[in-house]
Amino acid sequence: MNNTNESFVQIQDVLSGSYTDREIRLRGWIYRTRSSGKIVFMVIRDATGTLQATVKKGNLPDSEFEDAKKALIESSLYLTGTIAEDQRAPGGYELRVTRCQILQFADVFPITEDPSQEFLMDTRHLWIRSQHLNAILKIRSTVVGAIHSFFRDQGFYEFDAPVLQPNQCEGGSTLFEVKYYDQKTYLSQSWQLYAEAGIFSLEKIYNMGPTFRAEKSKTSRHLSEFWMAEMEAAWVNLDELTEIAKREIKYILKEVVEKNAKELQILGRDPESLNEMIQSPYPTITYDKALKILKEKEDMHVEWGKDLRTIEETKLMNHFHTPVVVTNYPIEIMAFYKPPDPKNPETALCFDMLAPQGYGEIIGGSERCMDIEYMKKRLKDQGEKLDHYQWYFDLRRFGSVPHSGYGVGVERVIAWICQLDNIKDAIPFPRTLTRFSP
Repeated sequence: MNNTNESFVQIQDVLSGSYTDREIRLRGWIYRTRSSGKIVFMVIRDATGTLQATVKKGNLPDSEFEDAKKALIESSLYLTGTIAEDQRAPGGYELRVTRCQILQFADVFPITEDPSQEFLMDTRHLWIRSQHLNAILKIRSTVVGAIHSFFRDQGFYEFDAPVLQPNQCEGGSTLFEVKYYDQKTYLSQSWQLYAEAGIFSLEKIYNMGPTFRAEKSKTSRHLSEFWMAEMEAAWVNLDELTEIAKREIKYILKEVVEKNAKELQILGRDPESLNEMIQSPYPTITYDKALKILKEKEDMHVEWGKDLRTIEETKLMNHFHTPVVVTNYPIEIMAFYKPPDPKNPETALCFDMLAPQGYGEIIGGSERCMDIEYMKKRLKDQGEKLDHYQWYFDLRRFGSVPHSGYGVGVERVIAWICQLDNIKDAIPFPRTLTRFSP
């Protein structure tokens, strides 16, 4: 048999109608199978879809028919046959098999009907083959590709930062400590501090990279390891920054709607609701306005100075059908590098973007402080060693300019787009407070 890549057809091309009444070769895995006397009914899957195949005794060598009968689900195989249009078959086509070569007879597949979520996490290396996760991972690929093209099309340069970092960026309590030879360092909380060095060379930069937060949280919105898509740009203020963020999210949605109609259908996600979010404006409100909405419309009294928790974000977003930008959070609950707003010094020049339907924060960003003494005081108040930040302060000593940046939580965006119940399904192998395998 000639088993070169060029000799095989993908299932998505069969389902497009391009191969009706033609002999083809197919390769993949058995998704479902049952036999009845002299016929075996299979559903075959590859990366692109599923296709019904019928194997009839007498249409192929007897030994191959017997192999087809005993092959269990997830057995890998090559098939040869003719494509016939059949409205009774899923997708409207079936393969009538004339040759069947089993590459590997699978053991009994451990995932059966109605497995527990914990069991699916234990067998993630196998569950990743499911149509559900297949659809999510294809959408994830589109989202990541869209982020790259969005920034590159606007003249941003991709800029990498170290994963091992001596500094905290988002609070020392969520640092993962790592032994570094005879010293200690930490896994990255953010690319940002190094990006601020990069903008003095490249001006407009972005990055996609792993991020680590040791948050002791078991909610459906938290991961200990996740991917952050971050940007940093010189000469950009808060108003300009939030507009870039709005355009990025709309661009991502547009790419998913155009490229993943089939996957959205599998997940039960209506593309029209995403189209509406592409076409609609995204409001910008202040933290003070958010508290007012919660008080007047939800009878929730949030003390000024408290961060918005999941419950408050969810209640707030009951009043919006698109993402919303919330600016000017209280300065005391913000990171050391976020500057006070001159018009309201008790608040920071910062923002979060919240997604509707209970998905909460998907982006966080700010202008960056240029006042070294102010940042030193904030760091001292947090118990940080200033020696670790001297290189960062150098960025303010040698030609500092106004600059801003933000980070997109990639898995949170994917969870929102796909309407997932838990963010763990937005990443191939989730790492959480209670799980770091498989």
